[in-house]
Amino acid sequence: MKSKKKLVIANWKMNPSSLEEAKNIFNFTKKTASLLKNTEVLLLPPSIYLQPLSKIDRPKNLFLGAQNSSAEEKGAFTGEISISMLKDLGIKFVLVGHSERRAMGEDNKTVNKKLQAVFEAGLIPVLCIGESVRDREGTHLEFLKEQIKNSITGLQKKYMVGMTIAYEPIWAIGKPYKEAMNPTDIHETVLFIKKSVGEFFGKDIASLIRVLYGAAVESQNAKEVIEYGNVEGFLVGHASLKKEEFPLILKAIDSVR
Repeated sequence: MKSKKKLVIANWKMNPSSLEEAKNIFNFTKKTASLLKNTEVLLLPPSIYLQPLSKIDRPKNLFLGAQNSSAEEKGAFTGEISISMLKDLGIKFVLVGHSERRAMGEDNKTVNKKLQAVFEAGLIPVLCIGESVRDREGTHLEFLKEQIKNSITGLQKKYMVGMTIAYEPIWAIGKPYKEAMNPTDIHETVLFIKKSVGEFFGKDIASLIRVLYGAAVESQNAKEVIEYGNVEGFLVGHASLKKEEFPLILKAIDSVR
């Protein structure tokens, strides 16, 4: 039995199209979250919905977070949202380095700067990493190692205690779960991620890292991946918007002790 509670992050991305629908999704997630005993749930709605959703009562294991933030505190940065603005709303979690943000031009240097800013503000970042191609020669592992190294370089050791890393193999996103990664491969990759962190910050810190998995997560494979994939939760995309599917994922995870 794992001592830490599992964590499921629901990344709504640029969905839904109305506040009313956002409240509906929030409420059906809230209902299921209140029944969970071993799992915490973190919802990442579009930033425009954070303020109204933060006003709704929720169980202690249901949190709100931001999909992104600026590393800058204030100034001429049109369209950006600062960490202090999020903090003022009571938001404590920020997703950093998601593959879609990286595809828009964010590099490891930018991700590192954001991590520094989030930590210094007293908020909790979730670092996303992941390769776009997997090969038999293992070069994708070196890519992951460099991504980790360049993202966390210069961070104070105290910040890394309990750090959450979301591993999302980009090549598997959007695939049916049977065509994505199997639990054995996920397990081996998690070990590699922790080993890489250990090389930079020591085995004691690496043992405290929480690694989530995020690609082709469905109710059909959620329990198996938690049991045999060596992960402590999930980063869920489109499935987190479905009131028939997402509760099943949460219940499947929570059933694993």
